[in-house]
Order: sequence, then C-alpha cells, then structure tokens
Amino acid sequence: MVCAELAARLQVSEHTIRRDLHELSREGVCKKVYGGAVLSLPEAGDYSERKDKNRATKLRIAQQCARLVKPGGILFIDTGTTNLAMAEALPAELALTVVTNSPEIAAVLVKKSLYEVVMLGGQVQRASGGCVGAAAVAQVQGMLFDQGFIGGCAMAPESGLTGFDYADCEFKKAVIKQCSEIIIGLTSDKIPAVARFVVAASSDIDVLVVEENISREYRVAFQQHDIRIHTV
Repeated sequence: MVCAELAARLQVSEHTIRRDLHELSREGVCKKVYGGAVLSLPEAGDYSERKDKNRATKLRIAQQCARLVKPGGILFIDTGTTNLAMAEALPAELALTVVTNSPEIAAVLVKKSLYEVVMLGGQVQRASGGCVGAAAVAQVQGMLFDQGFIGGCAMAPESGLTGFDYADCEFKKAVIKQCSEIIIGLTSDKIPAVARFVVAASSDIDVLVVEENISREYRVAFQQHDIRIHTV
C-alpha cells in the first residue's frame, strides 16, 4: 500500500501515515518499503495443512501454468500445492522431461507415459513437502532447465519473491540459477506481502500467474520489472 493512497483514503497527512506504518513495522504487522508498506505474512504452516486452502483458485492458476509449458522441454517443478495441481493438469500427450523435488508431483507425473521424470533426493522436509537439502542442491546444480515453476509464499515488486524456510529458499535460489525462464503462480493473498527470506528479485522472474483481482498499481509495478502477467 502506498503512503499517498492511504493518506488520501483516510484524509490525513502522509507524515501521519509514515509514522503509523513505522509503528506497525516495529510490531511485525507490515514491512516498510519505498513509498509505503507491504503485509508481513504469518508462517505458512505444513504442506499438508495448505493443500485444501484456496483450492479452486489454485486450480485455475495451475491450469494456466500448465498452458505455458513448452512441448519437448526440460522443466523443473518445485514442491507446492499449486504446482501439484499443475502437474495433475499437464496433458499426458506432451513429451517432457520433468525434474522435481516433490515425491507427490513425481508420483503424478510418472503415470504419464511420455514423461521422463527425475526425482531429486535427500530428506523430505515436512514444511515444504519436498527435498531441499544439500543433496538436492548438489543435484540441481548439474542440470539446466528450459522452464522453472517455482513455489512461493509471498511477493511484492520491491522485495521480490520471499519465503519462510531458509533451507527451502536457498534451494529455490539454486534452481533459479539453472533456469532459462522462471514462472511463479500465486494466489492474491500472497501479493503484496513479504516473508522472512529472499528467494529472487522481481527482475529475476519472467512470468507471474495470478488472480484477475490484482490491482492495476501492482500489475504496473511488476511489469516495470519486465514480468509478464497472466490473470485467471
């Protein structure tokens, strides 16, 4: 939220808004950024707890992500509930090589006979539902991907893509370095918002798939970072 917009809505001075945002930031309610603030989200919870949250919206986002897949490509699909729905939505007739750190996603894709599926190894992290440790990082550093579908907890134009778990975020960083194109699918409750650890700057993200109710302000702000927006 921009200070000038808040001041106009509440009919107070921008100085008052900045002072109040400073106090809210100290309490952890939001994070101050240039010109305004974004929400600080609570911890996301375990993967199993998130599977049924915003299910219909995640399905629409997942279906649009699936339409962006290039036939014959080499993909990385990150763990996450939206990405699981995307894996289910991928047409069986595509000839793809898919690398994933999610046992659930691998189990879905291996049923599609034209797919080559590579499952990264290591301990499965309960919070993310995927392998994100040193073994998985080492494996992914030896691979190159045409497209990477990366899970995310929060995103804002200035802070970029952020997450709650350090190991998971470091793993995502390693994957992003190996991808020619980065695609993020997020529900609107995650935009604009910020979590604890940085995954990627907005300028490192190529495509954002999001609900159609994203505000014009944030649509323009993301586009200024050369992000292509797809709404559902």
